[in-house]
Amino acid sequence: MKLYNIVSVFLTVYTQTAIANVEKTIFIAPSALTIPLDHPTFENLHLQTLSPENSTIRTQLHREFPSDNSPRGPESWFILSDLTEGQRYEKPTSFHLETYEVTDVFKNPSLIMSLAEYSETQQSRPESVGDALKSAIKPTTGTADQSLLLLSISSAADYYTTDAELMDNPQPVFVDIILDPFILNVFPRSLVPTAGYITIVAIGSFFVARFMNRFLSGVAKSDVQKKDK
Repeated sequence: MKLYNIVSVFLTVYTQTAIANVEKTIFIAPSALTIPLDHPTFENLHLQTLSPENSTIRTQLHREFPSDNSPRGPESWFILSDLTEGQRYEKPTSFHLETYEVTDVFKNPSLIMSLAEYSETQQSRPESVGDALKSAIKPTTGTADQSLLLLSISSAADYYTTDAELMDNPQPVFVDIILDPFILNVFPRSLVPTAGYITIVAIGSFFVARFMNRFLSGVAKSDVQKKDK
């Protein structure tokens, strides 16, 4: 009983609670698209880029209360580059996420306008982009074939407070945006360490259980022998 109490106190002291909203979209990387590298390029949009090598971005998303013009809140745009054609991906981040092929965006006037408006805000405050901004296309001339998508995240304020300032001007929300490839299109890569940990614990528990069984059996036999004497 004392050991149980000690363990309970230890877990209470060292256990921390994480509270967060998690939204995700699962998609298949499209076929490679031939992208012209002449000016202007995607780099001129000043969009943050996610790729398998740069799979996480920690940033702030501007949010507003829903309105007739933007029922889901303002849109933020990102580039998903260096994708493996045909591979499944998962994007965790209440937000609304949509992935678009480049050609679909340029065919839709409303999407072009949304992308242009967000690009202008990024160019006016380049410090908000930080180190996460990189060119989605590395060569500078000619063309490049690449599986590429555009990610749109809508973030609407969803609260009520007596603070008039917060109601008029919702603060930006901190987010971690993660690009998570699926291994063999079945298992998310981010869960590999967790799966390995569970496997090690299961194997370790098996051997510990065998040891404890032998140990307790030995103790029981010893007690029986003492009673017989």
